[in-house]
Amino acid sequence: MTNNPLHTEFCGLQMASPIVLLSGCVGFGEEYTRVEGYSNADVGAVCLKGTTGDARLGNSPHRVCETPDGMLNAIGLQNPGVDKVVDDILPGLDFSETRFIANVSGSTVEEYQRVTQRFDDSDIDAIEINISCPNVKEGGVAFGNDPEMSARVVAACRAVTSKPLITKLSPNQTNIQENARLCIEAGTDGFACINTLMGMAIDTEMRRPIIGNVQGGLSGPAIKPIALLKVHQVYQVAKAHAVPIIGQGGITTANDAIEFMIAGASAVGVGTALFYDPLVCKKINAGLLDYLQVHGIGSVAELAGSLQP
Repeated sequence: MTNNPLHTEFCGLQMASPIVLLSGCVGFGEEYTRVEGYSNADVGAVCLKGTTGDARLGNSPHRVCETPDGMLNAIGLQNPGVDKVVDDILPGLDFSETRFIANVSGSTVEEYQRVTQRFDDSDIDAIEINISCPNVKEGGVAFGNDPEMSARVVAACRAVTSKPLITKLSPNQTNIQENARLCIEAGTDGFACINTLMGMAIDTEMRRPIIGNVQGGLSGPAIKPIALLKVHQVYQVAKAHAVPIIGQGGITTANDAIEFMIAGASAVGVGTALFYDPLVCKKINAGLLDYLQVHGIGSVAELAGSLQP
């Protein structure tokens, strides 16, 4: 694998590609394996759907709304609960194909800790802490927008697991660098940057919100310039501690992925693009290889943080 120019090491995980499939976009890792021509072996890691302590039904409809150059979603963390995921879903995943990352969510610090501890006693490769979900009415974004609270969640999770911890940062906050700094002090091993932005859509005929939750998370190409800046800002804090970043937010092409890596990301997340092109990761991998060859670069690892002044 080390002879592969796309080989990526992230928080000690050996990945065949820098591409990570983002939480909420691929179910619990098996959805896209039913698409002809798709294989989990084409990506470096798959981040599973957000998981809470107990089962959740999620938000009332509508839950998804297409927007110009993007998508609003307010699923509300619908999931079967951590015991069901660990006992029934994880055993069905092929860990020889790719790395699998759990996504932990909660309404309290104690719930985050409990779910993390349950995943610690499993085959999962790493744990992403979702402290920045904008489409639930409690927890989530409230934690992610408060640096002190973010650090409390990270510290609580760190205390109960030896697996790599990846903190998913919110763009809906005043000082993302301060948040990153405190999370590093609390023990995070990596960052996912960024989560979705808060947004809204209105049905003008009915004069009502389209999304049942009123607000939802905006993803897709519309948020890419914001995500790039946030990755660059977080990298300024993270690089001194060798804490890697998964750059995400509107990546649809190889050039998008390259921009994020130059800005400071070691890996890149793909999500919304999968909804209209399930095979987009193959195209991104091919484009990355072409770029490396044209520019005489031996590995994607050399791109991380290579932005010139």
